[in-house]
Amino acid sequence: TPRIVILSAFDAELNRLVQAAEVTDRVLVNGRTVVIGKLEGQDVLLATSGVSMVNAAMMTQALLDTYTVRAVVMTGIAGGVNPDLHIGDVTVPAQWGQYQEQVFARETAQGWDTGVYGQPFGHYEMMFPQPVEVVPSGSPPDRIEKRFWFAVDPGMLDAARQAAQTVVLKKCLIPTQCLDPAPQVVVGGNGVSGSTFVDNADYRTWVWETFQADALDMETAAVAQVAYVHGTPFLAFRSLSDLAGGGGGKNEMVVFMGLAAENSTRVVTAFLQTWKP
Repeated sequence: TPRIVILSAFDAELNRLVQAAEVTDRVLVNGRTVVIGKLEGQDVLLATSGVSMVNAAMMTQALLDTYTVRAVVMTGIAGGVNPDLHIGDVTVPAQWGQYQEQVFARETAQGWDTGVYGQPFGHYEMMFPQPVEVVPSGSPPDRIEKRFWFAVDPGMLDAARQAAQTVVLKKCLIPTQCLDPAPQVVVGGNGVSGSTFVDNADYRTWVWETFQADALDMETAAVAQVAYVHGTPFLAFRSLSDLAGGGGGKNEMVVFMGLAAENSTRVVTAFLQTWKP
C-alpha cells in the first residue's frame, strides 16, 4: 500500500498524531518504532527520526527503502528567524536549505580566503555557506549536481495553503498564559536546517538577512535532500517554539514546545484532510 511518511525528530512532536491515528501495526526500522495505520483517511507511516541531520536522513532513507512511499511529511518545532513572526506560528516553507554546510575560511591580511570554494552567500565571520552535492533521481550515474535549495512539492504546498484557511491554532498554554498576537500559518518562503541548536540573536539576524528564512531547525533540509534524490514529494510543517535567541530573555523552547507541537499537528491534520494525492 502506498503510504505517506510523517516524521518528527522526537516523540513530543509526533505523539498527538499517533494518538489520532487508526493504528494497524507497529514495526521497528533502524531501531525506531514505526506506526502503521490511517490518519484522516490517509494511509500513513508515523515515526521519529531522532534529532539532527544524519538521523533525519538515515530514517528517511530507511523508510523509502522499506516501503512504497507516496510522500514524505516532516512536522515539529523550530526556531523563529523572521522578525515578523512569533512563537506559536506555523511555517510551511516552499524550500529548504542546509545553511551550515560551510567552509571555515582562512584569515589573511586581505580578508577571508575560501580557497577553491565559492562564496554564493554572505558569511558569518569565517563561515561561508555552500551548496551540497546530490545525484538526483533520473540522472546519469555519478552526475553530481550542486544545490542549496530543495523545493517542496507544489501540489502539497497548495493543499497546505488551502488547509491554512480552515485551521484554528492554539494560543494559550493555560487560561492566564496566552500568546499575543494569536498564532498564524505562514505558507511559502524559506526554511533552513543545520546540526546546531541556535540561541544567538546576532547569528539569527545574519540567517534572516542572508537566507530570508522564516524558521530554522536541525532536520528538515536533510529529509528534503533525501526526498529530492528519490523524486519523492515532500513538505514540512514547523511551528515556532522559540526565537532562536531573538527573545528578550532565556530561550523559550522548553516553555512553548508543547503549544508549538500542537499547532504543527493541527495544520498537518488539516492538510491531510485537504490533500488528494
